[in-house]
Amino acid sequence: MNDRLVIRPVRREDFPAWKVLWEGYNAFYGRSGPTALPDEITQTTWSRFFDAYEPVHALVAEEAGELLGLAHFLFHRSTIQLAPSCYLQDLFTVAAARGKGVGRSLINGVYERAEQAGSPRVYWQTHETNAAAMQLYDKVAEKSGFVVYRKLLQG
Repeated sequence: MNDRLVIRPVRREDFPAWKVLWEGYNAFYGRSGPTALPDEITQTTWSRFFDAYEPVHALVAEEAGELLGLAHFLFHRSTIQLAPSCYLQDLFTVAAARGKGVGRSLINGVYERAEQAGSPRVYWQTHETNAAAMQLYDKVAEKSGFVVYRKLLQG
């Protein structure tokens, strides 16, 4: 990893560069073109990062003034512990930065924020076909053994 890489909270002036990363992340998961997220979701997501009442946060990886990756995470209550859990919802790096420690640095940044918030755990999920990411995840965390089920309630 390059010593010039900085992991920091997103800033309002980052919006254009963050949006490029956000669109890349969504395209990776098939949410582009006709299946793209509505702009209202992007705008609301962005505004949540700056609302002190929202439990949603964003970190970016920056090197030489360029954003190379993002991590979105949120805190939520749990029925099995008193402290909040930290859910790493989105993690993305530009293709040119993959394999260079950017993703690991973003995950470590989330770990640090979770510790500061008193959260005893950070967890996330990824698609079973995301083998490249799982190579990193297997090094920085343990598989929980849980399988995710979902039912979409809106058309």
